[in-house]
Amino acid sequence: MKSEENGKQRESFSRALEGKRIPVLTLDNKWYRLLTQEAKSKVSGLEEQLNELLKQQGKLNNEVKSIKKLKKKLMEEIVILVDEAGQDEDSENAQKIQQNKKLVEECNERLEEYQDELLDLPRQIDRVNYQLMLATMDCCYDTMQENRKEIDRIAQWVSEVRVELKKRLIRKQEMEQQNNAIYSYMHDVFGTEVIEIFDMQYESGEEHPKMP
Repeated sequence: MKSEENGKQRESFSRALEGKRIPVLTLDNKWYRLLTQEAKSKVSGLEEQLNELLKQQGKLNNEVKSIKKLKKKLMEEIVILVDEAGQDEDSENAQKIQQNKKLVEECNERLEEYQDELLDLPRQIDRVNYQLMLATMDCCYDTMQENRKEIDRIAQWVSEVRVELKKRLIRKQEMEQQNNAIYSYMHDVFGTEVIEIFDMQYESGEEHPKMP
């Protein structure tokens, strides 16, 4: 039942996210700050898969640039060699032209192969990036829900402590008032001079004076 609900949620997510641009997560430093160590371990497989695809895309793009550069150089050489060779098909230049043409064909084949891969890679990257986004959302919301539970527990504790603190403050004030009242009555009953003697005794920690 739960898996069915999750499936419906994912389907609704997919519809809601249609047409929305999702940045490549592993290229954003802030994405790494979203996850706890525990969460990172949960998404590490998708993270590695996405980074591998990105690395492959970068490598292919570099290969394509290199091949295009080589192809351009070969074509330029062919033009020069054709001018130099003239009508002599057996000349060294003519052989070099044929070699270059063969190399150009190989370049074209490799370019076609790489271009096909490069056309498919963005779709693969988007698919894995989307899966990583969903996994990241799960981890983030799980963390926030756990935090909310702890926040509620702390809030309850703070509330209870406040009540207890208020009670203790009231009790403290009551005892202070009681002490002040007792001390005032002692002055009235025994007089200031006697009280001062007892004050010195109690403040010094000595026993009270014995009766003569």
